[in-house]
Amino acid sequence: MSDNTLYDKVWDRHKVTTLPNGQDQLFVGLHLIHEVTSPQAFGMLQERDLEVARPDLTLATVDHIVPTADQSRPYSDDAAEEMMSELEENVRDAGIEFLSPETGEQGIVHVIGPEQGLTQPGKTIVCGDSHTSTHGAFGALAFGIGTSQIRDVLATQTIAMEKQKVRKIQVDGELAEGVEAKDIILEIIRRLGTEGGVGYVYEYAGEAIEDLGMEGRMSICNMSIEGGARAGYVNPDETTYEWLEQTDYFQEHPEKFEELKPYWESIRSDDDAEYDDVVHIDASELEPVVTWGTTPGQGVGVTDPIPEPEDLPPEKQDTARRAQEHMRVEPGDTMEGYDIDVAFLGSCTNARLPDLRRAAEIVEGRQVPDDVRAFVVPGSQRVQRAAEEEGLKDVFTEAGFDWRNAGCSMCLGMNEDQLEGDEACASSSNRNFVGRQGSKDGRTVLMNPQMVAAAAINGEVTDVRDLEEVVSV
Repeated sequence: MSDNTLYDKVWDRHKVTTLPNGQDQLFVGLHLIHEVTSPQAFGMLQERDLEVARPDLTLATVDHIVPTADQSRPYSDDAAEEMMSELEENVRDAGIEFLSPETGEQGIVHVIGPEQGLTQPGKTIVCGDSHTSTHGAFGALAFGIGTSQIRDVLATQTIAMEKQKVRKIQVDGELAEGVEAKDIILEIIRRLGTEGGVGYVYEYAGEAIEDLGMEGRMSICNMSIEGGARAGYVNPDETTYEWLEQTDYFQEHPEKFEELKPYWESIRSDDDAEYDDVVHIDASELEPVVTWGTTPGQGVGVTDPIPEPEDLPPEKQDTARRAQEHMRVEPGDTMEGYDIDVAFLGSCTNARLPDLRRAAEIVEGRQVPDDVRAFVVPGSQRVQRAAEEEGLKDVFTEAGFDWRNAGCSMCLGMNEDQLEGDEACASSSNRNFVGRQGSKDGRTVLMNPQMVAAAAINGEVTDVRDLEEVVSV
């Protein structure tokens, strides 16, 4: 088993006891909740006449069902209004801070935690959402949990978990123009598979990871779960500390920054740490990656041929055939030139300010065709305000994009932002499962934000490197 990694150190510091079933009980440093997975958990507490143990370590927001166009109450969707009302009642009764749209601080749960400064190195963080692994970018252990576990954390501020193995993914070399963090993680999942990380957490390391800003690191950690890993993390460094020092929490408590930094340094993986597995990737060899199928692992470089199912491992061949039929792609072709009907810039993977900036530089001075629907959905109200102040909203709207309010939006289609019929979508989100974006016949092609912008402008999957203006990460 691994030894002296960040995972081992943080796990040991938060371990309360080993339970009779062999699982470890861990103290939870931050519990993030939203409107979709928490109502049942609160109901379970009420049935048992239990109170929330640590409301001060719990933070709520609304993101999955919140409309991104008309946010007037009551919401037009009755189910969305019911979930929103129930969340409001639950957090009010429990004394939990709620970042509602009225506060100006609302957003996707995995965007607001970091921007508030609550996501910190060495913390254990849980949320009833699979992409909680995002917070590992800061050197936290962050896990998505189910409803019964949400109940346990609300009631006890602890969770029972089995310890995993640690795989180090060493990404060295320099990214080329037009290639981003999103391409790194899509390539990792392509190589290791959507189940390759089962039983592991992933430690992302190497020159290419260290050169990324926090937003890029969050994009990579966000999709750890798509590769089957229980979590993913990056060791904290000066890039991490510079980000944290500018957040509200540490601006208000500067003494806490100096107090905590030695701890953050101490939990970094040791130089001689032992890993259960190590994988090496040369970032300089990567090109923009797009998906051709219906899982994040079915990806390919934009200029590379779509694989023949017969060339894949036997257990993947039938899945590949069904995916190619659904997506209407042919083996041997490339994804370049694949027609799209919708372009979606958003989600907890790629809806932060630098993501929007890079996409805007591709869009500026160009125009979306009349037969393409293009959306920009900022990850939080803070991102939205900052982007509007920088003039990014004007760039997008002048090009023909629809500028929306913060939320999960078309990533999973739980509100009005959905694919219609068999539309094909160029998406900066994290999942391309059949039906994920609201239509069982819809087709989703995952790619980095610059590639989404290029696809929106040309109405087809486009190698962004062939456009005149390409942005380096």
